[in-house]
Amino acid sequence: MNKIYEPLFTPWKIGNVEIKNRIVLCPMGGTSLFGWMKPNHFDKQSAEFFMERAKQNVGLIIPGIAPIKDLIGGRWLYKNKKMFEELKEYMTEFHKTGAKLFVQLTAGFGRSFSIPDMLVPMAKSKFLNALMKPICDVRYLCASPSELPSRWAEGVMCREITKKEITKMIDAFARTAKMCKDAGVDGVEIHAVHEGYLLDQFTTKYTNHRHDEYGGSFENRYRFPVEIVQAIKKECGADFPVSLRYSVTSKTKEFQKGAMPGEKFNEIGRDMEESEKAAKYLQDAGYDMLNADNGTYDAWYWAHPPEYMPMNCNLEDVSHIRKFVDIPVVCAGRMSPVTAAKAIKDKEIDAMGVARQFLVDGEWVTKLMEDRIEDIQPCICCHNGCFPMSHYKGISNGATMSETAHMARCALNPITMHNHKFDIIPATTKKKVAVIGGGVGGIEVARIATLRGHDVTIYEKSGRLGGVFTQAAAPNFKEKDKQLLTWYKKQIEKLNIKVNYNTEITDISTLNADEIVIATGSKPKRLPLNNIDKTIEAIEYLDGKEVGKKVAIIGGGLTGCEIAYDLYLKGKEPIIIEAKNDLIAVKGVCLANSSYLRDFFETNKVPVYLESSVKEIKDAKTLVILTKDGKEKELKVDNIIVSVGYNPNPIAKEAKNVHIVGDAHKVGNLKTVVWRAWEVAEKI
Repeated sequence: MNKIYEPLFTPWKIGNVEIKNRIVLCPMGGTSLFGWMKPNHFDKQSAEFFMERAKQNVGLIIPGIAPIKDLIGGRWLYKNKKMFEELKEYMTEFHKTGAKLFVQLTAGFGRSFSIPDMLVPMAKSKFLNALMKPICDVRYLCASPSELPSRWAEGVMCREITKKEITKMIDAFARTAKMCKDAGVDGVEIHAVHEGYLLDQFTTKYTNHRHDEYGGSFENRYRFPVEIVQAIKKECGADFPVSLRYSVTSKTKEFQKGAMPGEKFNEIGRDMEESEKAAKYLQDAGYDMLNADNGTYDAWYWAHPPEYMPMNCNLEDVSHIRKFVDIPVVCAGRMSPVTAAKAIKDKEIDAMGVARQFLVDGEWVTKLMEDRIEDIQPCICCHNGCFPMSHYKGISNGATMSETAHMARCALNPITMHNHKFDIIPATTKKKVAVIGGGVGGIEVARIATLRGHDVTIYEKSGRLGGVFTQAAAPNFKEKDKQLLTWYKKQIEKLNIKVNYNTEITDISTLNADEIVIATGSKPKRLPLNNIDKTIEAIEYLDGKEVGKKVAIIGGGLTGCEIAYDLYLKGKEPIIIEAKNDLIAVKGVCLANSSYLRDFFETNKVPVYLESSVKEIKDAKTLVILTKDGKEKELKVDNIIVSVGYNPNPIAKEAKNVHIVGDAHKVGNLKTVVWRAWEVAEKI
């Protein structure tokens, strides 16, 4: 092992429980051991997922949130005795790996519950909710410290939770924790004074307007999490560890508006001064560890940082708060092993929290220990598979019920949490496979087909692999995308897959192959406007075409917004024109990602014209738009970039032995490209 990583592999303690190393697998939605979006049960898929990671040298594992009252059916967790009997058997085997496991328990979501579109009517209507209540009580799931607007659903006000409900929850925390202890679980984590969930809403002034003993003063606002840990300690004993998922600061400017990294702003949630007091107060109440980062659902990109956020984005705040407590403090949020190791060595934090990297590569800790860094497939923070919960004007939560029920899957690794649907099984007959196109779709087909035993050749018309993803990874903030491209190229080399560069195939009948895979990508859509040829295509800009100071971007989807973001970071002056009523108004893009860009443009006063169309392009530097109020506006710029989407561009039709993948099949995102490639490769 490289000496630089050695601090990560030293033992430490949470209370009396010793952890063998300082790598913590942090909880993720969809990985609860007690099931998710279905009646509570011992979830064998999650159990297998964590067992595999435990065998790969993780120190502490914390599965995803387990609501103490079931989301479906409303049963209290502690009433399912069979579930805990199965958990006990599991823990016996789990401990043979040397890892430790804490179960994370949550009071709920409050106003942060991501109401699926189909359930919004129930949230708005007491009558409809009453009909659905035996299955899913939406108004209970949204119940908040005070009557508050939903973070997700427009026009939905979340009801105030009652004192009777609070009392029942506290009792349920204690009962459930005791059953976890009796099952051999090493500790529990309370979720959370963190991320704007229900307990966090109690602690912050902007979401707690109560006038009873759970509102008002500092002590009253923090009473709920304090009474929870006190009840658990009373039931389980002082030595049973209780961790707290904790947001050091809220990073929140107003409802649905977060703060940018480095921005000076007025905090309406928990500021650092209060956090210094709160961390000590919660420690003294009985919590044995703080599992920390920043943010709320109003500033969601701090807790679920996309690639736009800086690496180690929460370390400064978390290391600061550690000065005010005597218990261990874990830091999460795009943590780099190099930076984390140094921070641990310098006693700034006690452990490194990592979540989604374990979805894409469950063996990354072992690879780190064995100095196989180049073999670690990187997480690119896209959230396409693990958290595809989109939100934009008119849409509460754009994820389908299936996607919501199966979070914690991975865009880059379909095997993850997929019930063995995508297991790589050796082929019964070895075939010659020709892959036309060396983009991500083509690479993935070639890689998986080769792993299955086929003889694969890639035909790439350019002199490089990567396809359009090479351009997508071009901006400076896409360092993880660049690492992914490097990883793909290394895998192609290691598998000795033949690549014929600078070879354009136009007639598939010329190929000597048993199976042909077409991965020829897509072509840009063209607006039916005069002088459109005087504009720059998005792909041309991303491929390095120079632009002037002031640039108009036609199209406010994800690509257009990322181009505008890149231009701003380069000191340019972008202007966005979008026909829809919101930016990035598409399904599949997580709110954590899209809200960062929306907040960034608003904070930095980037001109955005929504519900606007281009009437005329006069020349390369002049365009006329129709704004949403029906008025014409002439914009004088240095360049015009067009980013209005793509159409599939296959060179042949699908047939018995001809398969189409990637954007050539259907224009989508990285998840649709990768998953389709695996499906084809595993059927060949």
